[in-house]
Amino acid sequence: MVFADRADAGRRLAARLQYLQDEPVVVLGLPRGGVPVAAQVARALGAPLDVIVVRKLGVPFQPELGMGAIGEGGTRVINGDVVRVAGVSADDLAAVETQERAELERRAARYRGGQPRQPLTGRVAVVVDDGLATGSTARAACQIARAQGAARVVLAVPVAPPGWESRLAGDADELVCVQTPADFFAIGQFYADFSQTTDEEVVDCLQRADPAAGGAAGPAAGNSRPAAAPDGPPLPLAGEDPPLPRAGEDPPLPLEAEVRAGAARLPGHLTVPDRPLGIVAFAHGSGSSRRSPRNRYVAGALNQAGLGTLLFDLLTPQEELDRANVFDIALLARRLASVTSWLRTMPDTAGLPVGYFGASTGAAAALWAAAEPDADIAAVVSRGGRPDLAGARLAFVRAPTLLIVGGLDDVVLDLNRQAQAELRCKNSLAVVPGATHLFEEPGTLPAAAELARDWFAVHLRGRVPVT
Repeated sequence: MVFADRADAGRRLAARLQYLQDEPVVVLGLPRGGVPVAAQVARALGAPLDVIVVRKLGVPFQPELGMGAIGEGGTRVINGDVVRVAGVSADDLAAVETQERAELERRAARYRGGQPRQPLTGRVAVVVDDGLATGSTARAACQIARAQGAARVVLAVPVAPPGWESRLAGDADELVCVQTPADFFAIGQFYADFSQTTDEEVVDCLQRADPAAGGAAGPAAGNSRPAAAPDGPPLPLAGEDPPLPRAGEDPPLPLEAEVRAGAARLPGHLTVPDRPLGIVAFAHGSGSSRRSPRNRYVAGALNQAGLGTLLFDLLTPQEELDRANVFDIALLARRLASVTSWLRTMPDTAGLPVGYFGASTGAAAALWAAAEPDADIAAVVSRGGRPDLAGARLAFVRAPTLLIVGGLDDVVLDLNRQAQAELRCKNSLAVVPGATHLFEEPGTLPAAAELARDWFAVHLRGRVPVT
């Protein structure tokens, strides 16, 4: 089963929760993506809607890898195995928690517009998300609800992997799921539209909650503006920056593509504007995919500047199940090289200069692949990347390389400075003030996109690849 969107998923989930119709229910959506699902559940049950804000605690040098989560009321869930294997010290863990708690409090205040939380004492808390993968965030949310006095906690999601119940044992009293497909590898796999939910959409859902049911938030002055159209360009994660302007005409629509890399078949989205200056292949990092809203935003900026883009998955769904593959830089680089060869044979992209855009571990793969003697890569851009993981290959990169790092991403900034010292090609380190690793802060992702756009425009324009 594939859900049309989160509203469709919410309606299907609500059908499974009708047995709660006469219970004293409060529906709690996990921002951002869980709130549109929860809104449908609250509407069907005639129950109040609120948010339950949780923040993932990412490993300092690999923020996509969660080592725990925190929530309102001081609740925290720590994965001791990840902390131990990653070698995270108590001081590092405390620093991450301090940073994330400040963001948690900011978001909670924004979503509710100054309104108090829905009281949970003696009530049934139905915690809703748009799907469940690892379960760390959901566990924290359930524990928060229980700590706030809920008499019963129900965790409800549209989709989850087989065996998900065992991960949540003891954290929720009841577990409800529409489907648990055997081929599960990512939540977005089961949505036709899994576009990013913005802060504005979360606020709008809360404002639209039935006042008679005691919805969490009334109108919040200054917080409301229309959400992005479903088919519009993706917004940055903070949801506070405008979509990319359209220069004269609508941007080209992406085409579904499939690239063969040995026995693997890699799905992708290929976008080629009229008279392109070149083509940029995106290598995403761990915990991400071709659907990454950050990379899609950057790709949109490149398309507006006349550059083609290919967003694709470096690993198959089965390969992603083995965490070691995500950090196998040599494997990822070979895949990127195969994709590059494919681009050079396709009618719409043959003969175009090729650039690489890498994020996180994908940046290391991009630099590794660019270091090959016959790579002929015109330019490389790394956003919040781990170029240090390319190791000795850095000295053999010939493509002009731009390293973009958030000014508040201290650990990764140091790693990029060390890597820059190993590069022998033309290179630059651009620090985006006020940005953390994921460039979630207002204005930071557009700044990174502009830096990447300008770098590629300069170094791909007029370049003739070796044939």
